[in-house]
Amino acid sequence: MEPGIDVVALLLAAAMAAGWVDAVVGGGGLLMLPAMLVAFPASPVAPLLGTNKLTAIMGTASAAWTYLRGVRPDPRIMWPTAGLALLGAGGGAALAGSVSSAALRPTVMVVLAVVLVLVVARPAMGAVANPTLLTPRRIAVAVLLAGGGVGFYDGLIGPGTGTFLIMVLTTVVGLDFVSASASAKVVNTATNLGALVVFAVNGDVLWLLGLGLAVCNVAGAQIGARMALRRGSGFVRVVLVVVVLALLVRLGWEQVA
Repeated sequence: MEPGIDVVALLLAAAMAAGWVDAVVGGGGLLMLPAMLVAFPASPVAPLLGTNKLTAIMGTASAAWTYLRGVRPDPRIMWPTAGLALLGAGGGAALAGSVSSAALRPTVMVVLAVVLVLVVARPAMGAVANPTLLTPRRIAVAVLLAGGGVGFYDGLIGPGTGTFLIMVLTTVVGLDFVSASASAKVVNTATNLGALVVFAVNGDVLWLLGLGLAVCNVAGAQIGARMALRRGSGFVRVVLVVVVLALLVRLGWEQVA
C-alpha cells in the first residue's frame, strides 16, 4: 500500500472536504470512502473502513468542541444518545463483515428520500427550535432512534450518519439545525469511537495513514463548524439538501451498477 504523490494529494483533499461536510451536516464518508477505494483498489474493505473511522473521529471531535463553545445542546438528549451510540456503533462494526451493505442500500435510499421530502416540503423545520416537542417521551424516542438505530448503522455502513442524526433531532424533539448539528457531532464522535475500537482490536486500522489524513480532516471540520455557527440554520439547511441529494445519487449508482 504505497500510493503515489497524486493519490496522496487526492486523499488529503478528500479528508479536508469530508471534514467540512461532516461538521456542517454529516455525510463526510460520501467523499472519504470512495477516495480511499480509488487509492487502494486491491485492498480489503475492512482496513479502509477502520482507517476512515480513525480519520473521522478526529474531525468530529474537533467540530464537536467548536460547536459546544457556541451552542449549549440539551444534556438530556446529547449524553444518553452518545452513550447508546457508542454501544450501537460497536455492535454494528462487529457485524460489518457478515452483513451485506447491498441488502441494506434500498432501505437507506428510501429513508434518505423521505429526509429530502421533509426538508424541502417543510422549510420552517429546523429554522428555529420548537420547545413544544421537547417532552420526556419524545426525548426517549430520539435517544433510541439516534443512539441505538443510527449508531448501529454507522458501525455497519456509515455514509450519512450525521445527516440521519440531525433529522432525528429536528423532527422528533424540535431542535434547530445548528443545535442539532452540535449534538450530532458529539454523538457521531461516540459512534466513530465505538466502531474504531472494534476495527482496532481486529487489526483493521492503518494508523499512520489515518493520522495523516486526520490532520486535514480536522482543518476542514474547523472551517465547517465555524461557518455553520456564523451563518446559522438556513445555511445548514441548504447544505443538508445538497448532501442528501449527493448520497441518493451515489447509493442509486451503486444499486444499478
